[in-house]
Amino acid sequence: MADKIKGKGVIAGIAVGSILLAGQNLDGYLVNYKPGKLDTEKKKAADALVKVADALRKSIDDFNEKGLKEQAGILEAHRMMVEDPAMSGLIEEKIDASKSAPKAVLDAYETQAQVFEAMEDEYFRGRAVDMRDVGKRIAKYLLGIKEPEIAGKVIVAGKEIEPSVIAGLPTDKIAGVILGAGSTTAHAVIIAKTRAIPTVVGVGSGIDQMADGDPAILDGETGEILIRPSEAERKSYDKKIKKQEELKAHYAELKTLPAKTTDGVEVDLVANIGSPADVDAANDFGAQGVGLFRSEFVFMGKTDVPKEEDQFKEYKAAVEKCNGNLCVIRTMDIGGDKPLPYIQVDEEENPFLGYRAIRISLKRKDLFLPQLKAILRAGVYGKAAIMFPMVINVQEFLAAKEMVEEAKMELVHEGKDYADNVQVGIMVETPAAAVMAPILAKYVDFFSIGTNDLVQYTLAVDRGNAQISYLYNHFNPAVLRLIKRTIESANKEGKWAGMCGEMASDPNAAVLLMAMGIKELSMSAPSIPRVKERIRNITSAKAKEILDTVMEMEDGDKIKEYLSTLTPKN
Repeated sequence: MADKIKGKGVIAGIAVGSILLAGQNLDGYLVNYKPGKLDTEKKKAADALVKVADALRKSIDDFNEKGLKEQAGILEAHRMMVEDPAMSGLIEEKIDASKSAPKAVLDAYETQAQVFEAMEDEYFRGRAVDMRDVGKRIAKYLLGIKEPEIAGKVIVAGKEIEPSVIAGLPTDKIAGVILGAGSTTAHAVIIAKTRAIPTVVGVGSGIDQMADGDPAILDGETGEILIRPSEAERKSYDKKIKKQEELKAHYAELKTLPAKTTDGVEVDLVANIGSPADVDAANDFGAQGVGLFRSEFVFMGKTDVPKEEDQFKEYKAAVEKCNGNLCVIRTMDIGGDKPLPYIQVDEEENPFLGYRAIRISLKRKDLFLPQLKAILRAGVYGKAAIMFPMVINVQEFLAAKEMVEEAKMELVHEGKDYADNVQVGIMVETPAAAVMAPILAKYVDFFSIGTNDLVQYTLAVDRGNAQISYLYNHFNPAVLRLIKRTIESANKEGKWAGMCGEMASDPNAAVLLMAMGIKELSMSAPSIPRVKERIRNITSAKAKEILDTVMEMEDGDKIKEYLSTLTPKN
């Protein structure tokens, strides 16, 4: 009988492989390390910093060439940690104390990691993992440790998994990922999602039940993990895997079919992307365009602000790959959980409520105008839309819209072609925007509801906080009422409303949203077939009946439970 461990499934799919525990223990290597004189150890450490930074640059260039902007951005953050002058000074201090270069490096980065862990903000707490990852990478270079060779498929597991572990392994070698922590914003999870690797998080001490090489089975939908499964248990999952393959084939048949109810109500299913390369995968899943191009990833992985021409090439490539379908490009959502080294933002107590997104854009014309010009130019090669993040009032939107007009005038003076029919809308991701939706709808061309932040801000729940994560629920009646208000406000003014948060990828939520009158749902590409299947197997009348029942309910958990009883079993 297998050891059964339960976590939270965050990337669907069944994985079968051998456990590979992340986080190589260096204690034995450190004991056997023979340090030299202090000056020698300091020179070794300085040389290691240069070599590791060079290796990271090569990896960053490789990822950028492949269009993997998110991974490049993560490693660029690591490179900056390596080249931070304050860290080299701290390492020298630690060498004076420990007399050992690798031990000093680990101590220095651990000291800084603990600083991050003490922060209230969930994103910055998560960066403690990156800090330790960088320290271990440098120490391993000093100790001459090479990465282990992998034979067969592995399920990478760890209480905290260093991003470099996932980024450094070929996708065809990783069957799945298990994370002890519950954070879905961890860089390891972001990379796994980009590669569509089945992933379970939040298993806590369950990691202690695993050993290197243990055979395991992981269900990324239910969050169930079997360690050392019996033959019978293996066979039971063989049936599930076969069913999964059959379902995958069935979903492939849906690729060219519309997301249309049996009585003819249609919703556009589109993709969230971070780079033009992501559009290819989205098209493979039947996406009808792009509902969210996270343009901040164009800014990441670089040492300076990308020029208008460089941005234009990225946006143009994405627009062209959409093959005539709409490509919604969100202007840079910088700040908060996405700091950039070349855009100086003072340290803030709560960056998620601080100087970020449209607030930076409106104050930094030197950043905003080139981006708007690049998007307008890209619109010539297909259908593009501009979306402003974090707007909370009409004044912000009008100020941003005025900048669009200024960008057009500059392009006219420069003799550059641009599209004059680019739609301009906003993300509705704050309670303020949702409450003001009837007024905002008079000015915008469209709304896109960003539920990740809307749920968090409405419920005052940090979704990365394990102690209160049970309160984070997009079926909470308060959230549903704000969403319904937003959609109805758009429709009343003859505008369209979409959604680009995680809620959009929930098939049960799709039923409610369709009944509310939503026109577009944007999600990670692998989620498209499941949502499409649900929409194609219901009537709009039945969806309205379900919505009416739900809107009378008072508890988000009971709503979720009720909807699950209506989900067809595959």
